[in-house]
Amino acid sequence: MSEKAIRVGIVAGETSGDILAAGLISSIKQQYPNAIFEGIAGPRMQAQGCTTIFDMEELSVMGLVEVLSRIRRLLFVRKSLYQHFIANPPDIFIGVDAPDFNLRLELPLKKAGIKTVHYVSPTVWAWREKRVFNIAKATDLVLSLFPFEKQVYDKHNIPCQFVGHTMADGIPLVPDKGAARRALKVHPDERVLALLPGSRHSEVSLLLDIFMQSAELLSKDVSDLCVLIPVVNKERKRQVEDYMREHLVDVNYRVVIGHAREVMTASDAVLLASGTATLEAMLCKRPMVVAYRMSWLTHQMMKRLYIAKYFALPNILADEELVSELLQEDVNPQNIAIKLLHYFNQNEGEKAALVARFTELHGLLKQDADAQAAKAVLSLIAPNQESK
Repeated sequence: MSEKAIRVGIVAGETSGDILAAGLISSIKQQYPNAIFEGIAGPRMQAQGCTTIFDMEELSVMGLVEVLSRIRRLLFVRKSLYQHFIANPPDIFIGVDAPDFNLRLELPLKKAGIKTVHYVSPTVWAWREKRVFNIAKATDLVLSLFPFEKQVYDKHNIPCQFVGHTMADGIPLVPDKGAARRALKVHPDERVLALLPGSRHSEVSLLLDIFMQSAELLSKDVSDLCVLIPVVNKERKRQVEDYMREHLVDVNYRVVIGHAREVMTASDAVLLASGTATLEAMLCKRPMVVAYRMSWLTHQMMKRLYIAKYFALPNILADEELVSELLQEDVNPQNIAIKLLHYFNQNEGEKAALVARFTELHGLLKQDADAQAAKAVLSLIAPNQESK
């Protein structure tokens, strides 16, 4: 433990980044309790003492086309952060995910002599692998969550460290479904669908209507169906409840702020948007239907660029289709309800086989990620600290 007050610039752009960054901050503070953190922080990072210069929602924009409507504001935010960190140089800058924003901030900071780390590799394994060379120009080190990512960087001799995933450390290998149901006051005999349309306003707008129609269809074949909808904050809760008031939804549902992990653990199956939540559902050992929709133009562009066989993280990790994936026009209530019904009707042997594969993948990612990431970050600034 050191009493030195190291300064860390750090920027996270969405809920998943907030979780990763908060764990990293906590681990760094175990060795440097007087460390100062500032940048763009979500609620978990702020709870760890990180000062936020802009609201994290500023960066919560998805899709190639959707970013264009916010481009002027995003450029202003990035320029302001650059000027702040040049005027007040941190010992290190860490960009957590949000690659389109963070890498363009990391590049000039690195050129100015500030050590930079990018936490969460961009999807170079899925499209435009040559991006690794621009990443190398912008960063001194990439921290990867998955082993298949490090293989790409190693091929090009670019510094990258596989640290595992903090969620794999935080979720038990054998989740307690009964305890989760008791905590949420769900009856043991209820059939539960966890429904997660996304953390962003745009995702919920795209998927909630289709998801609720799917749940209504499913309820005709699954008696005593209870739909639990975890949301990230009050704004998303309002958005969901506004929809419910405008549509006469004929299904038993409940909206819960937070507790997504408990909701998934308590469920019999999960319906969710593609993203980090699919990894969490896998770690909770739950079968799932993963849906992804984007604007027509974004989809046309991605069809030409995306080279991976799958888009759901459990399938990518396993290199086989363990969970159901639906994309674009296939994301409709009929398709979703059919695939969900299959999971609700699975026999015990099928369930056990899926849980076994999920558990194997869980063990692969369980690496004490927060500590590994902190060790990697501090190894870059230790020489600087010794000379001060």
